[in-house]
Amino acid sequence: MSTTTRVTGSAARTPEHRGWRLFACVIGMMAIANLQYAWTLFTIPLTKSLNAKLSAVQIAFTLFILTETWLVPFEGYLIDKFSARGVVSIGGVLVGLSWFFCGYVNTLTGLYTWYAIGGIGAGAVYGASIGIALKWFPDHRGLAAGLTAGSYGFGTALTVIPIQRMIDANGYQSAFIVWGIVQGIVVIVAAQFMVAPPVGWAPAGWAQRMSRIQDRVVQSSISSTPFQMIRTGTFWLMYLIMGLVAFGGLMVTAQLKPIAASYGLDKTVVLFGVTALGLALMLDRILNGLTRPFWGWVSDHLGRYNTMALAFSLEALAIVALLQLVHHPIWFVILTGFTFFAWGEIFSLFPAAIGDVFGSQYATTNYGIQYTAKGAASIFAGWGAAKLVEMAGSWIPVLWVAVTCDVVAAALAFF
Repeated sequence: MSTTTRVTGSAARTPEHRGWRLFACVIGMMAIANLQYAWTLFTIPLTKSLNAKLSAVQIAFTLFILTETWLVPFEGYLIDKFSARGVVSIGGVLVGLSWFFCGYVNTLTGLYTWYAIGGIGAGAVYGASIGIALKWFPDHRGLAAGLTAGSYGFGTALTVIPIQRMIDANGYQSAFIVWGIVQGIVVIVAAQFMVAPPVGWAPAGWAQRMSRIQDRVVQSSISSTPFQMIRTGTFWLMYLIMGLVAFGGLMVTAQLKPIAASYGLDKTVVLFGVTALGLALMLDRILNGLTRPFWGWVSDHLGRYNTMALAFSLEALAIVALLQLVHHPIWFVILTGFTFFAWGEIFSLFPAAIGDVFGSQYATTNYGIQYTAKGAASIFAGWGAAKLVEMAGSWIPVLWVAVTCDVVAAALAFF
């Protein structure tokens, strides 16, 4: 995927192979995926080791998502002002230290502190990767954001079984320490190849292609600053929609093992010695990765908001079906996978929509602000969902809340 640089003045430079920039973003995102998507494997061992309730342990997940998302606007500002390479390198150090020291903590305070630090590092990697992808691919924003965000969803599919087996064989502490070192190193290496295009750059033939793209997807030719963006009603509507949908997916992400354990599905062997939970984790992560480029590609042709309404509706249907069939191992695997397939697209559709509406110049910071909606949702998806289960004695009310959020979001996107 090479391209020809078309700029003026000091921005003129030799052609860039933008595919390699995208590849570096993909690798960096895969390396931080475990912090969010493998977390559920550690929840029950942590409750036993720290002698704590699930709701107390899940505060660590909430703090991780909060620091991962709410600091992204500031990290995006640093990336736009200085460089992605330096900010992401520091992020890689924080990611590695986070899991490494989580392997040594023996208090909830220590767990909260180090997992929150991991969120800071992961947010730097996430914000930089999405921003760079949007800037290098204005002609394929949905697909580029989907591939980048998809690698965050897909990354754990390759590691979930090795991590689970390491936890079973050597304890969760060993898994934290070993994988913390690996993830930190991979992020730091990937960071060295993360470079944004020069100001004013555009792909060859962009003027002609832009008119064709705008026939399907409205794109602004003017870049709005973050302060201009947050003064618009459009932004806050997008923020609300993303927050509603993020709740359901984050809840399943954080609580999948506890849900499976409550129905005995963490011990039920389904295929080749793999339990229903293990198989669900693999399938969920694969589909959570594939959904992002898929729906991003669909939105490039169908339109962002029509695609959102369709996907959110499908997620609601998947959770309703899960409510009826959660006791059945095979259906548990299939329907949790479909839930992730219909959920993960928010991380390709919303960055693309932000770029469409508010331009690409401040895309890293602007999407960083939008991304904080995920942080707001995490308060209810982690600690809130676990607390509701402790009060109700069942996961059913939590799942119905997720259905309601999806239906409301689909209606807002459609109308």
